[in-house]
This record gives sequence, C-alpha cells and structure tokens, in this order.
Amino acid sequence: MQAWLVILTIVLVGLMVGVEFSVAAFVEPIFGRLPENAAVAARSDGARVLGRVMPFWYIGSVILAVVWASQAWGHPQALTVAMAVTLLLVSVVMSIMLLVPIASRAARWSAESAPGDWQAQVSRWNGFHYVRVGIITAAFVLLVLAGVA
Repeated sequence: MQAWLVILTIVLVGLMVGVEFSVAAFVEPIFGRLPENAAVAARSDGARVLGRVMPFWYIGSVILAVVWASQAWGHPQALTVAMAVTLLLVSVVMSIMLLVPIASRAARWSAESAPGDWQAQVSRWNGFHYVRVGIITAAFVLLVLAGVA
C-alpha cells in the first residue's frame, strides 16, 4: 500500500473533522449569541460558503478511503478501513437527506425573508450535525488505527 494514500486520506478526513467540530463547538454557539438579523445573515453566508466546499471534501474523503480499502484488501487493516468507509458513506447519506435541505434553505435567508421557524430549523440542523460529527470522528479514528497498523 502506498504511504501517500494513507497520509492523504488521514489528513483530509482529519481536517474535515476539525472543520465540522469547529462549526459545532464554536461557530454555531457564536452565531447563537448574535442579534437575530446578524445570526440569520451569518448562517446564510456560512451555508453558502461551506455548501460549495464540503460536498467535494466529503466525496473526496470517501473516494480516497475506498481506494485505500481496495489496496488494503487481504491485509489486516482492510476491515478497519472498510468500517471507516461505511461511516463516511453514512455521513454523506445523512448530509444529503437531513442536513443539506436545511442548509440550502438557510443559504437563501435574509433578515427580511427568514421563516418564522428559522431557529427551530437551525436547532434541528445542529442536532443532526452533532451526530454527523460523531460519525466522521469515529471514521477518522478508524483510519488512524488502520494507518498505524
């Protein structure tokens, strides 16, 4: 197996976990303390910016992990990498089905056009996001374990 693939996959997934953890632990709480108009604007901008980048990051992580799993087939770490791939795929499906619809709506919000239940939508997105952070963190840990095996 090629070391560059292992390193690149671990770094890419690790950075993704860091970004998503930061959103959950720091960015969203900061947005929550902003005045209502600023909070709506900040979430809208964040949804647009991250909405352009994260799909490539998630799919790129899955592709690299799948390539790693295929190259590791027959080796002891193959099952660990395959489990990480499964978790990354769950995170992608979860994102598409649960988080992206809310984020897509939020990307179009403005202070004047935010729906009356925007805070409930944000709360729902945050709940799903916390679960997703746990899933991708578990995938990252599995990849690190497979990388040192």
